Amino acid sequence: MKPTLVSLSQVDLDLGHLAVPLQLQKLLPGDGPWEVEIGFGKGRFLLRRARVEPEGRFLGIEVARKYYRRAQERMRKQGLSNVILIGGEALYLLSVALPAAFARVVHVYFPDPWPKSRHQKRRLFDPESVDLVIGLLEPGGRLYFATDHLEYGDLVADVLGSHPALEVEVRRGLWEDGPRTNYEAKYESEKRPILRLEARRLDAPGVDLIHPRAGANLLAAARQQGS
Repeated sequence: MKPTLVSLSQVDLDLGHLAVPLQLQKLLPGDGPWEVEIGFGKGRFLLRRARVEPEGRFLGIEVARKYYRRAQERMRKQGLSNVILIGGEALYLLSVALPAAFARVVHVYFPDPWPKSRHQKRRLFDPESVDLVIGLLEPGGRLYFATDHLEYGDLVADVLGSHPALEVEVRRGLWEDGPRTNYEAKYESEKRPILRLEARRLDAPGVDLIHPRAGANLLAAARQQGS
């Protein structure tokens, strides 16, 4: 599914009619730091963050149209003016539509692990695509990740842990603010094991943003990386 709409408080814009990468400062002016959630589902966490941090700016990506529409309705009912929602495939948007190094925080919770080998090219956290995610972060920015698919979680931990631009920690127990998604709340009540990771982009000049195991088909080869 190609992205169709960029939704702000009371405005829907066709992504095809906007300059890319998106000029976020024009779409959502201000000085507040940016937080990004990739795969926001029904918007529980993203919209809650926007409510409690009114000076911050928030951008969410969701491929499921029905969830995108539901979050869009909630955003407008709650009168939130510090959120941008984009409907579309994350890898496409990260490689084409979003600027580099603009976000202080990136959240990715319970993504599809794409367990079948023929589908694994769709994973966000693969040596050939992880730089698209890391490239969103400003130096010193943080990535938060959680999954209940522990086999996939181990792969993600390996990919992030072997990235030269990151420091990675395994988080023990819940986040300070409790479950961040409906899935997390459900799985916590079921006592299902969850792997949570926190990574920080190193604030050092010249650090390599390309994963050392990235191959010739690197998705971000033509993308300008932020410093």
